[in-house]
Amino acid sequence: MTNTTEHERHERRQSKMAAASGWIGSALEYYDFFIYAQAAALIFPQIFFPKGDAKVAIAASLATYGIGYVARPIGAIVLGHWGDTHGRKSVLLVCMFLMGVSTMAVAFLPTYEQAGFWAPAILVVLRLVQGFAVAGEISGASSMILEHAPFGRRGYYGSFGMQGVAAGQLLAAAVFLPLSHYMQEDAFYAWGWRVPFLMSAVVLAAGYFIRREVRETPAFAREDAQGDVPRSPLRLAFRYCWDDMLRVTCMAIMNVIPVVATIFGGAYAVQKAYGIGFSKDMYLWIPVLGNIAAMIVIPFWGALSDRVGRRLPIIVGTFGSGLLSFGYLYAISIHHVALAILLSILMWGVVYQGQNAVYPSFFPELFPARMRVTSMAIAQNVGTAISALLPAVFTAVAPPGSTHIWLTVGGIAFGISVLASIAAYSARETFRVPMSELGKRDAVPLGREEYERLRSAEKRERVSAQDALDERGSRA
Repeated sequence: MTNTTEHERHERRQSKMAAASGWIGSALEYYDFFIYAQAAALIFPQIFFPKGDAKVAIAASLATYGIGYVARPIGAIVLGHWGDTHGRKSVLLVCMFLMGVSTMAVAFLPTYEQAGFWAPAILVVLRLVQGFAVAGEISGASSMILEHAPFGRRGYYGSFGMQGVAAGQLLAAAVFLPLSHYMQEDAFYAWGWRVPFLMSAVVLAAGYFIRREVRETPAFAREDAQGDVPRSPLRLAFRYCWDDMLRVTCMAIMNVIPVVATIFGGAYAVQKAYGIGFSKDMYLWIPVLGNIAAMIVIPFWGALSDRVGRRLPIIVGTFGSGLLSFGYLYAISIHHVALAILLSILMWGVVYQGQNAVYPSFFPELFPARMRVTSMAIAQNVGTAISALLPAVFTAVAPPGSTHIWLTVGGIAFGISVLASIAAYSARETFRVPMSELGKRDAVPLGREEYERLRSAEKRERVSAQDALDERGSRA
């Protein structure tokens, strides 16, 4: 009995460590990824591209942001294969190392005035490495958390990875605020923008020490022990999971909402060519406040999906945020700062998180353990690659000087939300399927009463274990 209790305590500790690792690792990696996004919208047009034509500089800078996503399908194939053949923990350490080194290197780049076209060329190469590295992060971290999660709480635990992403985005925006506000503009463009990229050295060290402490997942360890690790998870994924991969790709294009909120929205609000005239430090409060709201609501959306299922929160979050994109862009177009901030919080920080908080559990649940990382990584990264090209598309169809920009861009975002909602509706529900049955087309979900009974039992055991720990601590 004592051995069983100790084993259960160890498993719960591993569940919490996996969730913490996913949270912190995702926060650190996406800090790296999104400081580039902020710089591409606010700074890079002025320092890495010719100054003759502001429209061309904005479009080129936003295109380098999208180029990072072009590398993600390639990274998904390579890193997904690594995660399904060498383990979830191993691939997450590789992702973090590549991301940290490529981000630090941006801080040492020469400007266009110093090196001409070599400056944006090297910038593009480093962005490609970033995109390659981040391709394995969410699929690897989601699989790691899912396969360690307690029964009936996969949605709640899975949401912590995305809460970490929101924290990374928050830190990426927040780190630019004091620099852009307090530094002289000349100093900020000369060297101040480099500071956030240099901070990736701390990111790399912290992430490594955290992730190396997490044990490999039981699902992968079981596959490895039984000799069932596939030689080609990519072939199996396309042979058996192509339709679910297509659904995931369509749902992943909903990354258009953070693109509208931070990338195109940032250029639209700040760049002089558009004539709106938000100050940089004022606009940076939009992603800050939006991500604060997201960090608060994400666990609630995740927990809700453990009760009502994965599809309903995803459809509500997808369709609702697509509608709200019209209002957010319109608020920017009329230079209404307070309304833009309010709608940003509602669109991105609250409603969109219904999709964003739930997909880290829903997507990997659709696939068998043997090809889980590969299937999710490829499908999700193809979708996000498509969404990342949208800033350049938005600039092309709604360039500076055009009319009804908010309606044009909002219409594209809403059309994507309709497509993603249909994809979610067509998928099978997974929240009551046992872990060992995930990915099987003929898997029979537990009945609702049985599912709730086992959830309640798990909760009682968790509370009892915590009480025992508290009692042991009080005696000590």
